[in-house]
Amino acid sequence: MISKALQASVFFRMHLQSARIAILCSVLWIGMGQAVAQERVQLSDGTHLNVFIVQPAETTAEPSPLLILMGGGPGNASISRDTSMWLGSGFAQRGWWVAVPVSPNNRAFRGIENNQKIDMLAEALQQRPDVATGKTLLAGISNGGISALEIARRNPDSYLGVAAVPAISSSSFDNKPLAGFPVYLRIGGEDQLGWADRFDETVAAFTDAGVDLDAAILDSAPHMFRMNWESLDAWLQKITTQ
Repeated sequence: MISKALQASVFFRMHLQSARIAILCSVLWIGMGQAVAQERVQLSDGTHLNVFIVQPAETTAEPSPLLILMGGGPGNASISRDTSMWLGSGFAQRGWWVAVPVSPNNRAFRGIENNQKIDMLAEALQQRPDVATGKTLLAGISNGGISALEIARRNPDSYLGVAAVPAISSSSFDNKPLAGFPVYLRIGGEDQLGWADRFDETVAAFTDAGVDLDAAILDSAPHMFRMNWESLDAWLQKITTQ
């Protein structure tokens, strides 16, 4: 039987392939205004992490806020690169300094060891003069969304919030560290992995834990969907002005 994680990876790859035409059409614009660069960033434990970086579309005198965005499936280089061009560029248009890390072991950023690498990555990137210090925003797609929630649970005071597009959760007890913490959750109504069927369960797990939740089902949308920036912009405005 194919595992749910493998199914998620397969569906993620299928949808990335179908989106490649749109991505390629946007590459010229990205090349003109928002270059996607790949770097090998040294972490405080002496290890390195490969990261795709999209800098803000407009240069400002002030450092830009940091967003760490995690792709779906195993979080490998191909998925992370495409995520940086597709979703990362949208955040960069809105003034975010975007980092899309590549999983060191093809397990997304799940588990304690991988969770901690994101904490260390934020610390390393915020030493740069063009990156603002303070709380970092986390975002993730599918497995990346679940990773983002795991990371936030371990150290919620370090993060502004999580944009999980999509993600699922089942335990209000596990989510208790996120009481009062902002989470933006969207799941496609036609999600091929059946995640829409777990929407109510996920909402209950967050609500019972006291999470500051903005959640919705997107009618007829698949596992990967086009971002509703109007809705997300409102949430970003809320969490950055609190």
